Amino acid sequence: MASAENILSTYLHVADGGRTETVPVGESFWSDMASGQFPQLDRGRLMSAFTFSEPWSSWERHPAGEELVMLLSGSATLILEQASEERSVTLHAPGDFVLIPANTWHTAKTTVETTMVSLTPGAGTEHRPVGA
Repeated sequence: MASAENILSTYLHVADGGRTETVPVGESFWSDMASGQFPQLDRGRLMSAFTFSEPWSSWERHPAGEELVMLLSGSATLILEQASEERSVTLHAPGDFVLIPANTWHTAKTTVETTMVSLTPGAGTEHRPVGA
Protein backbone atom coordinates (compact mmCIF):
# COMPACT_ATOMS: atom_id res chain seq x y z
CA MET A 1 0.00 0.00 0.00
CA ALA A 2 1.30 3.45 -0.89
CA SER A 3 2.05 5.99 1.82
CA ALA A 4 2.42 9.76 1.74
CA GLU A 5 5.91 11.24 1.50
CA ASN A 6 7.15 14.83 1.49
CA ILE A 7 8.97 16.43 -1.46
CA LEU A 8 11.05 18.55 0.96
CA SER A 9 12.77 15.44 2.37
CA THR A 10 12.42 12.89 -0.43
CA TYR A 11 13.02 13.93 -4.02
CA LEU A 12 11.71 12.10 -7.07
CA HIS A 13 13.72 10.85 -10.02
CA VAL A 14 11.49 10.62 -13.09
CA ALA A 15 13.53 8.33 -15.31
CA ASP A 16 13.42 8.19 -19.09
CA GLY A 17 10.68 5.70 -19.88
CA GLY A 18 8.37 6.97 -17.14
CA ARG A 19 9.49 5.09 -14.01
CA THR A 20 9.59 7.29 -10.89
CA GLU A 21 11.79 6.46 -7.90
CA THR A 22 12.24 8.21 -4.55
CA VAL A 23 15.63 9.71 -3.70
CA PRO A 24 16.29 10.22 0.03
CA VAL A 25 17.78 13.63 0.79
CA GLY A 26 20.48 14.33 3.37
CA GLU A 27 22.68 17.29 4.22
CA SER A 28 25.27 16.28 1.59
CA PHE A 29 22.84 15.51 -1.25
CA TRP A 30 23.77 18.41 -3.56
CA SER A 31 27.53 18.09 -3.04
CA ASP A 32 27.27 14.30 -3.51
CA MET A 33 25.31 14.83 -6.73
CA ALA A 34 27.84 17.39 -8.01
CA SER A 35 30.67 14.94 -7.33
CA GLY A 36 28.99 12.25 -9.47
CA GLN A 37 27.67 9.94 -6.74
CA PHE A 38 24.23 9.71 -8.39
CA PRO A 39 24.99 8.91 -12.07
CA GLN A 40 21.42 7.63 -12.58
CA LEU A 41 20.19 11.23 -12.09
CA ASP A 42 21.96 12.27 -15.31
CA ARG A 43 19.06 10.70 -17.21
CA GLY A 44 15.47 11.79 -16.82
CA ARG A 45 14.40 14.59 -14.45
CA LEU A 46 14.81 15.29 -10.75
CA MET A 47 11.81 16.76 -8.92
CA SER A 48 12.88 18.57 -5.79
CA ALA A 49 11.56 21.24 -3.46
CA PHE A 50 13.33 23.52 -1.06
CA THR A 51 12.62 26.40 1.29
CA PHE A 52 14.81 29.50 1.47
CA SER A 53 14.47 33.06 2.82
CA GLU A 54 17.40 34.93 1.29
CA PRO A 55 18.97 35.25 -2.16
CA TRP A 56 20.74 32.19 -3.54
CA SER A 57 24.51 32.31 -3.20
CA SER A 58 25.07 30.82 -6.65
CA TRP A 59 23.89 30.72 -10.24
CA GLU A 60 23.09 27.42 -11.97
CA ARG A 61 22.37 26.17 -15.47
CA HIS A 62 21.18 22.91 -17.00
CA PRO A 63 22.58 22.17 -20.48
CA ALA A 64 20.50 18.97 -20.88
CA GLY A 65 17.12 20.71 -21.08
CA GLU A 66 14.73 23.29 -19.72
CA GLU A 67 13.86 23.44 -16.02
CA LEU A 68 10.40 23.99 -14.55
CA VAL A 69 10.42 26.12 -11.37
CA MET A 70 7.09 26.52 -9.54
CA LEU A 71 6.23 28.55 -6.45
CA LEU A 72 4.52 26.71 -3.60
CA SER A 73 4.59 29.52 -1.01
CA GLY A 74 6.17 32.93 -0.41
CA SER A 75 7.45 35.05 -3.28
CA ALA A 76 10.67 35.03 -5.31
CA THR A 77 12.25 36.70 -8.29
CA LEU A 78 14.22 34.48 -10.64
CA ILE A 79 17.00 36.18 -12.56
CA LEU A 80 17.78 34.61 -15.95
CA GLU A 81 20.97 35.51 -17.79
CA GLN A 82 20.37 35.32 -21.54
CA ALA A 83 22.72 36.73 -24.19
CA SER A 84 24.69 38.57 -21.46
CA GLU A 85 21.52 40.35 -20.29
CA GLU A 86 19.52 39.67 -17.15
CA ARG A 87 15.76 39.18 -17.20
CA SER A 88 13.65 39.00 -14.03
CA VAL A 89 10.60 36.79 -13.55
CA THR A 90 8.70 37.25 -10.29
CA LEU A 91 6.61 34.42 -8.88
CA HIS A 92 3.93 35.89 -6.57
CA ALA A 93 1.18 33.31 -6.07
CA PRO A 94 1.28 29.58 -5.33
CA GLY A 95 1.27 27.79 -8.68
CA ASP A 96 3.14 30.55 -10.55
CA PHE A 97 5.91 28.96 -12.60
CA VAL A 98 8.59 29.69 -15.16
CA LEU A 99 10.24 27.43 -17.74
CA ILE A 100 13.95 28.23 -17.76
CA PRO A 101 15.46 27.50 -21.18
CA ALA A 102 18.26 24.95 -21.45
CA ASN A 103 21.76 26.28 -20.76
CA THR A 104 20.46 29.52 -19.16
CA TRP A 105 22.24 30.74 -16.05
CA HIS A 106 19.72 31.55 -13.30
CA THR A 107 19.50 32.46 -9.63
CA ALA A 108 16.73 33.51 -7.24
CA LYS A 109 16.15 36.36 -4.81
CA THR A 110 13.72 36.68 -1.92
CA THR A 111 13.46 38.23 1.53
CA VAL A 112 10.58 36.07 2.82
CA GLU A 113 10.32 32.36 3.53
CA THR A 114 9.71 30.82 0.11
CA THR A 115 9.22 27.25 -1.05
CA MET A 116 9.64 26.26 -4.69
CA VAL A 117 9.53 22.96 -6.52
CA SER A 118 11.62 22.27 -9.60
CA LEU A 119 11.75 19.62 -12.29
CA THR A 120 15.33 19.56 -13.52
CA PRO A 121 17.37 17.70 -16.13
CA GLY A 122 20.43 16.68 -14.11
CA ALA A 123 23.10 15.92 -16.72
CA GLY A 124 25.84 18.52 -16.86
CA THR A 125 24.34 20.91 -14.29
CA GLU A 126 26.80 23.69 -13.49
CA HIS A 127 27.08 26.22 -10.64
CA ARG A 128 29.00 29.45 -10.18
CA PRO A 129 29.02 31.90 -7.27
CA VAL A 130 26.88 35.03 -7.45
CA GLY A 131 29.15 37.91 -8.37
CA ALA A 132 31.45 35.75 -10.50
